[in-house]
Amino acid sequence: MDKADPNTRILLAEDDNDMRRFLVKALQNAGFTVASFDNGLSAYHRLREEPFELLLTDIVMPEMDGIELARRATELDPDIKVMFITGFAAVALNPDNNAPRDAKILSKPFHLKDLVGEVQRLLAA
Repeated sequence: MDKADPNTRILLAEDDNDMRRFLVKALQNAGFTVASFDNGLSAYHRLREEPFELLLTDIVMPEMDGIELARRATELDPDIKVMFITGFAAVALNPDNNAPRDAKILSKPFHLKDLVGEVQRLLAA
């Protein structure tokens, strides 16, 4: 598998510390540049400071959930791609929650190579 362009910047919001470390390591090993946060609010503040190609976010988080984060992210940058990581796919798919329409959903549990593959496909789209 080709290494990703290191200029491709991913913003990761995941409140589970072990999961966040796993994801960061997998994405960095694939060649991406990753900024990670343990809650939606601090991730949002970072998004306001600099652009990212992809927002990778858990849905259920304290302070600001992933749906709200994704909505605000796409308001800031309509071109940002969004992928939700969740154990609650039905929540993300609920049309009432205003999640960005073209967001991708990756249900837990998943293999890291699946995650990297999905991220690469989404970014290539």
